[in-house]
Amino acid sequence: MLKKKIETDFKQALKEKKQIEVSVLRMLKADILNKEKEKRYHLSREKTDLSEKELEKKSSLINEEILNVILSNIKKNKEAISGFEKGKRDDLAKKEKQEIEILKRYLPEQIPEQEIKNMASEVIEKMGASDIKDMGRVMSELMPKIKGRAEGSLVSKIVKDMLSQS
Repeated sequence: MLKKKIETDFKQALKEKKQIEVSVLRMLKADILNKEKEKRYHLSREKTDLSEKELEKKSSLINEEILNVILSNIKKNKEAISGFEKGKRDDLAKKEKQEIEILKRYLPEQIPEQEIKNMASEVIEKMGASDIKDMGRVMSELMPKIKGRAEGSLVSKIVKDMLSQS
């Protein structure tokens, strides 16, 4: 499970005194814990008959939810990078890039651009999408298949280009 891998890597980074890695993984663990608490809170409100153990078990995040946390963190890092680059703070931008590289280790293997194009053309054909107005529908059909295996901005650009040409 992804959560166990993160925990193991965190302990290893602590032993090896890898400061940036420890910092990134500590933050990731905290974000995962917060999501679990949030999920637990909602579950306790919806299903008041659950025992403490059942509640704890059901509030534990599955791999897909952990991937969403990781993707969210990567997105925050990218936003920070653009801000730091605008402010001419290359040192901080470099640190954010290192953090992204650490987080990317926990993502599934990325899909090549050509495969994304093939998947996008299948969805466009299946839905009968013909112009840019259909982009939202195409993206909502395509993204669940690709989630975590390709950047949303890349998928969006590919779909936009394909719909603009048709």
